[in-house]
Parts: sequence; C-alpha cells; structure tokens
Amino acid sequence: MIGPAPRTAGAPGLVLLGSWRLGGSVLASWRLPANRGTLLGEIGHVRLDRPSGRFYVTATLPDERPAAIRLVTGSTGLLGSHIVEQLRSRGRRVRALVRPGSDDSFLRAQGAEVVTGDVTDRASLERACAGVDTLYHAAARVGDWGPWREFVQITIEGTHNLIAAAAAAGVRRFLHISSISVYGYVNGKGVVLDETAPLGQNLYRWAYYTRSKVIAEQAVWEAHHAGRIRATVIRPSWLYGPRDRATLGRLIDSIRLGKCRLIGDGSNRLNVVHAANVAEGAILAAENQQALGEAYNLSNDGVLTQKQYFDTVARALGRGPIERRVPYGLARRVAFVLECLGHLLGQRKPPLITRYSVWLIGRHSFFETRKAREQLGWKSRISYEEGIPAAVTDYLQQRAASECGPALSMQRA
Repeated sequence: MIGPAPRTAGAPGLVLLGSWRLGGSVLASWRLPANRGTLLGEIGHVRLDRPSGRFYVTATLPDERPAAIRLVTGSTGLLGSHIVEQLRSRGRRVRALVRPGSDDSFLRAQGAEVVTGDVTDRASLERACAGVDTLYHAAARVGDWGPWREFVQITIEGTHNLIAAAAAAGVRRFLHISSISVYGYVNGKGVVLDETAPLGQNLYRWAYYTRSKVIAEQAVWEAHHAGRIRATVIRPSWLYGPRDRATLGRLIDSIRLGKCRLIGDGSNRLNVVHAANVAEGAILAAENQQALGEAYNLSNDGVLTQKQYFDTVARALGRGPIERRVPYGLARRVAFVLECLGHLLGQRKPPLITRYSVWLIGRHSFFETRKAREQLGWKSRISYEEGIPAAVTDYLQQRAASECGPALSMQRA
C-alpha cells in the first residue's frame, strides 16, 4: 500500500481508501460520494509531501456531467480549435462561439454546436452562456500591432462582457486563457519566472497586446475574488501546431527566402509549446477543484533553443541550418525605429520586426511550468521532434490547398 490521502484534487468528496503499485501503474480503491460504493481506478499523478511523509493523489475520473455544456470562445483560433477538438475526443458536449462570417467547418466536423456571436456583443454572449457548465475563454485581439481601441474592445471589454454573461448564467467554472507576456518584458540570463512573479513589468508605450492581456486577467481575478465567477487562469507561451495561421508561416517564408536570422547566438532556450498540449492543460485545469483561484504557466514542451527550433523548421523544409545572426540589442533598436515609422505613417500592416517579436525570439528569461506538472499532472504528449515537422507539413498543405482553390475556380470559369 502506498499511502493514505484524505482527499483527491479535482474530486470533491472522493476518499482514497488505499493504493498499490502494480508494474508501471498505480491502482487505487476509492470511496465515492454519497456512499455509492467503491471504484478501482488508475491514478494519474502521485506527489509525496516530504514533511508529513504522506502521498497526495491527483486523479482524472470519469466526468459525472457528460451532458454539461462547455463553451469555447475564440474557437476558430489555434488554441481554441484544439480545445474544442480535445473536449470532443473526450465525449464532452461543446458549444463554440463563432463570429459571423468565420469558417466553422472544422468545428462542425468535430461535432461541436456552433453559435454565432462576438465578445463585443453582450446579448450574443448571454445567449451563448445559457446552460453552460464550463467556459473556456480563448478569444482575444492577437498580434502585437494595431490600434489600441481594438485591443480594448476585444480583449478588455470583451472579457468584461463575458464575465457578466457567465455570472448571470451561473456558469460553474471560468477558464481564462491569458499569456506569459502578462509578466512583462523581463529579460536576462538565468532569469526564471514562475506564477508568483509580478505582472506588467517593463511595458513600453505600444505594448498593446501585453497591456490588454494584463488588464483582462486582472478583471478575471477581481470577478473571482468578488464571488461572481469561479476562475482558473492558464498562461501559454508561443504556440505552434496544426492550424497555425500566424507565426509559423512567417518563419517558413523567411527561411524559404533566405532572410532568416538568429537573434543573438541562438543558444537561448525558447518558450515554445504545442497547442494540443496547452489544450490538454486547459481541460485538466478546468476540471480540477484544486485549480480554483490558481494560475498556471503552460509554456514549454521541454528543452528547445532558438537555433534548434529554426533548424528543425528548416530541415522540415529541406533547407540547411540557420547560421546568420544579428545582435539582440541591434535587432531591438531597429525594431523600435520601424515601430516609430509605422505609427507615424499610420500603417495597418506590422513592421518587418517589432520589439515584441525580438523579445519573444531572443530573450534569455524562461518561464517555469513545474506547478502545472505537479498540481495538474500536466505533461507534454507531443514532443518537439514530432510536433514541429508535422506542423510545418500541415501549414504547407493548407497553403497549397488555399492557392489551388482560386486557380481551380478560374479554370472552371
């Protein structure tokens, strides 16, 4: 017998009677709530509390609300679509909030209930939240370029609107997708940040994405502490994976055109994470009682340096390793000049590089994920070796299909 635990994270009222190690698994006998007998099941994660000598258990149990509705905002985006996909693979009932005119074919193919709405439209959110048990809020104004009013309307006011709708509908759990950028632009060799680090450090004037994410997360915490919602926050980092329509494409184009440069010597460890791994972490956090009122960094799948990432993408494209470099300080100064010109001229299209992208790629600071791995039992099931080449292939296939579509239409005409 391994050891007693009075309660299990994520299963209120469930008592562990005893547990045994059998091969590579840990089996346990549980007493179910309301004296419904016992259940023999596999434990997902065991933690030893050294001062007391007790073992504590985090277990994933069969969901007792299979018909409960999970609402996902931002469901056509990279992370939102992966959350929908993983929820459906678990047999969960999913409602996907989709803006008018968005392509919802993937969501419908997954069997999700698609509802039209927008986080800027309070009435549509009230309809979407009706009967919802758990809400995954992934919608936000993404990118580091654009007018501040759009970040305010979508990320900040949109979050306030969703909080109000969720509170009015009695939504049981509110899973808010934030970002590790909320910590601010912290950099330095050997700097490691965990969830206790302060938010909003070293923000510059045009840090609209980061500033809006900080304000939105603060709104979630205020509503949680006021008892309006029951919230958990996850903070992903640089996402990649199938259906990535943003950063991976720019990197692929720069490598193909021979314009890709390492920022610094390329030895810095990147905070890059597969969207499917983050989606799994989001679900673990939303279904775990211990996670109430907690924030979790979901920001890496292991060790990956900047050069390793760029070279892996290049290899998937049949190209050689990336060797050309630009100093971090020089890249940041050039980015600042380009940003100034862009704002002065009122450009809608972002500059070639921005200070945010330089920091994202070239920073030496790192974000710790130990809390999620220990409390939630989160693990990265898709490795860099598997995930990066597959994501490159997916992007190339999607782009080829989109380029062939207009050509075929012209031929038929």
